[in-house]
Amino acid sequence: MDDAAMRRSFKQILIVVMAFAAVPAVRAATNSFVSPFVVYNDYVPGTLRGVPSGWMGDYRDMTLNMNWKENPHAGETCIRFTYNAKGSRYCDMVGVMWQNPANNSGEIDGGLNLTGASNVTFWARGEKGKELIDAFTFGGTIGPYPDSDKASLTYVRLKPEWAQYKIDISQCDLMYISSFFGWIAARFNNREGFTIYLDDIQVE
Repeated sequence: MDDAAMRRSFKQILIVVMAFAAVPAVRAATNSFVSPFVVYNDYVPGTLRGVPSGWMGDYRDMTLNMNWKENPHAGETCIRFTYNAKGSRYCDMVGVMWQNPANNSGEIDGGLNLTGASNVTFWARGEKGKELIDAFTFGGTIGPYPDSDKASLTYVRLKPEWAQYKIDISQCDLMYISSFFGWIAARFNNREGFTIYLDDIQVE
């Protein structure tokens, strides 16, 4: 992909990311941060923080398996996303946010105080390699109960083997966060779709 196409890709994804732009939270939550704050390791319902319920864009093109048992990074399971890039809703992008509680786009008082954290760490790999994720995200929920800040790691081209990545949140206002993790990918950067895997997602 040439530089001009990459810039066009980033501008379109930035529009979506900015839709989640943070504004000051309406209240401060009780501090809930103890490192590591696990978003996902092994799939054990009721033990993990946040739910991957904030599906965006051409979400009909995507399937999710939270209990994938083939070649996890560690433990027994990992997360598997498949995306067919058919453009079912003409959005030319797809993404998902881990929300607290499920389906909370800022209408529910679900934020936690994560003050003291410095990074969101996670492991990821692509089925084939070179799958391009335009942004891995943290925070940014708006609405009556908005997140107090946001951060992202942009333009990550995955490898076929597991690799660890970090989102730096050391300079963020973490007083009120209800979206603990997310990702966004452009259709025109992944025209054949992709299968990606995530594991060991945590706030540290």
